[in-house]
Amino acid sequence: MADDNWTGSNPKNLPRTPGSLFRHQMTPQPWNSSRPPDISAIMGSAGRSPRLVQTPSRLRDISMLSNMDDSAYAASFSPQRTGMYSAFDSPSFTEDITLSAVMMKEEDPGETATMSLYQEFLNSFLKLPSSSVFELIEEYETMCCEQVNLLKKIVSRVTPGQQKFSKTASVLWLLRQEMVTWRLIASLYRFAPNASEKMIVDKLFERDSLVRQSQLVVDWLESIAKDDVGDFSENIEYYAKAVYWENTLSTLKKRSNSALGSGRPLVSELDPDAPIRQKLPLDDLDREDDIRLLKYLFMLIRAGMTDEAQRLCKRCGQSWRAATLEGWKLYHDPNITGVGEVQPVEGNPYRGVWKACCWRMADDEQFSRYERAIYATLSGNLKQLLPVCETWEDTVWAYFRVMVDSLVEQEIRASLISTSEEDELPREYLEAHWTLDKVFEELQATDKKRVLEENKEHYHIIQKYIVTGDVDGLMDEFSEWLSKGKTLLLGHLLRFMTHLILFFRTLGLQTKEEVSVEVLKTYIQRLINDKHIKLIAFYVSHLPQEMAISQYAAFLENITEPDQRNMCLELAKEAGLDVATITKTVVENTRKKDSGDFTHHDFSPALASATSEDDRAKIDVIDWLVFDPAQRAEAIKQSNAIMRKFLASKKHDAAKEVFSKIPSDSIAEIYSQWEEQGMDSILPAEDDNAIREHLCIRAYLVDYNVWKGHLDVLTAEVKEKIYNVLLFVDGGWMVDVREDAEEDPERKNQLTFLRSQCLPMMAFLLHTVLHTTKQYQECLRLADMISSENHKLYKVFSKAELRKLLQKLRESSLMLLDMQLDPLGYEIQS
Repeated sequence: MADDNWTGSNPKNLPRTPGSLFRHQMTPQPWNSSRPPDISAIMGSAGRSPRLVQTPSRLRDISMLSNMDDSAYAASFSPQRTGMYSAFDSPSFTEDITLSAVMMKEEDPGETATMSLYQEFLNSFLKLPSSSVFELIEEYETMCCEQVNLLKKIVSRVTPGQQKFSKTASVLWLLRQEMVTWRLIASLYRFAPNASEKMIVDKLFERDSLVRQSQLVVDWLESIAKDDVGDFSENIEYYAKAVYWENTLSTLKKRSNSALGSGRPLVSELDPDAPIRQKLPLDDLDREDDIRLLKYLFMLIRAGMTDEAQRLCKRCGQSWRAATLEGWKLYHDPNITGVGEVQPVEGNPYRGVWKACCWRMADDEQFSRYERAIYATLSGNLKQLLPVCETWEDTVWAYFRVMVDSLVEQEIRASLISTSEEDELPREYLEAHWTLDKVFEELQATDKKRVLEENKEHYHIIQKYIVTGDVDGLMDEFSEWLSKGKTLLLGHLLRFMTHLILFFRTLGLQTKEEVSVEVLKTYIQRLINDKHIKLIAFYVSHLPQEMAISQYAAFLENITEPDQRNMCLELAKEAGLDVATITKTVVENTRKKDSGDFTHHDFSPALASATSEDDRAKIDVIDWLVFDPAQRAEAIKQSNAIMRKFLASKKHDAAKEVFSKIPSDSIAEIYSQWEEQGMDSILPAEDDNAIREHLCIRAYLVDYNVWKGHLDVLTAEVKEKIYNVLLFVDGGWMVDVREDAEEDPERKNQLTFLRSQCLPMMAFLLHTVLHTTKQYQECLRLADMISSENHKLYKVFSKAELRKLLQKLRESSLMLLDMQLDPLGYEIQS
């Protein structure tokens, strides 16, 4: 078909007026008047090349996904339901494709296969400047398309009837919807140069944003159908016949040459109108072929491929039917001005009569449902078109196609002098008052259960608001989804929502800030949960500054590996985040995770010495402040605050570890930075006091180490001397070795008395020394020594003294239990 014909399916040649511009002010690009629009007929096509994307057509059957979790999604996408072996798919779809062996071994590899999209979307956003926003949208669509093709290959490996890869099929459906939604966004929000101006209709499209907007929606929906159609027409070439109704023709020839009875009634003539005129049937095989052909023709027209439909008619020997699909062309006589060389006349001068005939054929119940639908499409007869539109996309297409057709017809008739009665169309069609919102109101009122269910799908809701340009309404919808449960939103949907908001911001369109922020926060949390660590900083940078600081700080609290910490800080710098404030916040958050009161610590010596996991977190968090030398002053302040708590809790070892985190040159570095800033005055009081406190703590920890060293030496010496008494050689302290001496009762009584007085005292003294110096296991060994039959020291203890000793040993055992050891000081075996 000629390029200057008006078709209903060429998004590249129509002026793009986004619906959102009806509600948001924005300076459009200048209209290129030297290249006005090449606008094709509502019911036709300018012969666009079929897209290479071949998404299985029955994937559109999936519905009611708006409030399901992952498992529910998976259950909705069994191989039987997704129809992976549709007769309309290209043969190449089921070819044996070598995929990763590891991936194919997974139970349901769809999400794994598409994980790269999170990084790819960010890479594309960072790569392209804001002025190339529509190139970015095209890249989004392309990336989704590549993943759709990959998932189709994976799912094609499933044996029919198996439930394997059900979640993969659900991800496939979601990404396909995302792909076509990016395509819709690109169509509606882009202004493109146009090719030519054509009188009434061209001017209508130029001035009427509703017509332009509606035509773009038609183009988009036809492009989706074209994806589904693929090149199925090549697969039915075997069916095409040079002579139509050949079986009926053969039967009639046989009857005319036979003396036998006429048999079952058949048409006696084979002109196109014969079955209707004679009210007689064709041969059954011809009738089946006709039904199949008409269904194929409607699918091609639904996909905006009218020229392909005409070609198929000709190949099937029905050139007359191809001619009936030609009458939509607008009449145009370029010689009307009488100036210049005579040029051929274009279009159908009797288009009105042709259209009225199409309308009546669509109303005639003698024709099959798809034949009626074909002519309903060409004439704008919505009532007869809707019965064959089973899905949401088909139904929306029908409404918008008829809307454009009706508005164009109204404009033509308002501009021409008169029309004849023969081409008169119904008043409700010619006087219809169309709006974008009205279409979707009609969809809500449909009696088709499937369309009602598909109205609730996330992407169809998004597409509705994009078409109507209601950004605020879309934001409210996002808010409602998030309020129902953030975990119900799949990662890929959250990614789309986030990048759609970033797209709106790039265009300068206003979105509800609180909703945008909540979407970003939810997506960031999803990235954190899925461990996409490298992506977090970029999306956090699009939050308000204070929230960005708190969000990234909360994320960093769980990063413990030094290399990862360095990487996260570098990414934060690249994203323009306030790294100094963030790291300070990380330290303060960790430091303040302590419900205890500084002035009321009641720790025993045993508990005070143990370094808990919380203590370890407070020690290690100081690392965040030593990456950057410019933060040395902050590092000292925060470390001082942590050490104060440790010292108050008598956790000297923990305090020493914190102190060791501060580089030894920190004080010199602080003074050096102050001088580099050209400051001649003394340091700020806050910094000066922090340095002084740091030096005080250092002095205390050094003195404490010296004192503890001396104490350890003295303790060892005391322990040795007491053991020398308690375990005196050759029978014990104050025990005679020689028994052959003259008996001295008084001396013997005195020795016994001294043993009963001194040995228990020495034992209690030794326990006090050991317990005070935290040698609790050694305290319990003292019990073994006293109870030993070798030394029989227990005999010198009174009952009261033994009770007292047991009480002290109990205290030592409790300290061991507090140290996560058993009562005797050994590690507890799990």
